[in-house]
Amino acid sequence: MKRKVLYIEPVVSKIVDSLRAYLSQSKDIGTELEVISLAEGPRHLEYYSYGALVVPKILKIIKEAEKENFDAAIIGCFYDPGLRESREIAEKLVVTAPAETSMHIATTLGQRFSIIVGRTKWIPLMRENVIKYGFKDQLASFQSIDMGVLDLQIDSEETKRRIVQTAEKAIKKDGAEVIILGCTHQFGFYKKLQSILGVPVIDAALAAFNYAEFLVNLRNKHGWYFNKKNEYLSPTHEEIEDWKLSDLF
Repeated sequence: MKRKVLYIEPVVSKIVDSLRAYLSQSKDIGTELEVISLAEGPRHLEYYSYGALVVPKILKIIKEAEKENFDAAIIGCFYDPGLRESREIAEKLVVTAPAETSMHIATTLGQRFSIIVGRTKWIPLMRENVIKYGFKDQLASFQSIDMGVLDLQIDSEETKRRIVQTAEKAIKKDGAEVIILGCTHQFGFYKKLQSILGVPVIDAALAAFNYAEFLVNLRNKHGWYFNKKNEYLSPTHEEIEDWKLSDLF
């Protein structure tokens, strides 16, 4: 079954090629993957203000992806910026994001999970998402490795060392049964980490991508898609045109 999937780096990014190569190793037969980033804007979303700046750009990309007959789009940031908004304006496009996806998978694989973040600055918004998605009781802890987003792929051995150190604390002291890597730029480390830690380690970028493939299959085989009558009810085309909003997204 063919699927056309778009992975969106919702920042100006230098890792598009390496991320595409990495995700392509795990794609299903028949999946066509495209990875893009923003042409202008912030290079990370570690601040609320940066996140607010990119949501309109994400919405525009989502609408374009649907016009270009993509089956799914992934918003590649663990804050899940614009996820609900994107599902609201999508008509048949599957939209996923790393945090929601990773938590669903983690709570299937174990009773409690810990999220490894770069900086403590990230935790309040991520905690809000944990609660919003209904996983408050399954959260063992957040653990910070004291690294910014742009640092994570510079020295992979140092990044892995810090993740192991904090993940071991989460497992031994907090009772975590599953570790979630709480940034998509922590990609590529999970196999080595699993071999050291002995528990499932969720790579957020990979989880969101493979979950998107899964949801496309469910949509195509069974007609299971986001409920468009309540939370994800779309604004009417007439209203969008009447208010001249079509150029905005």
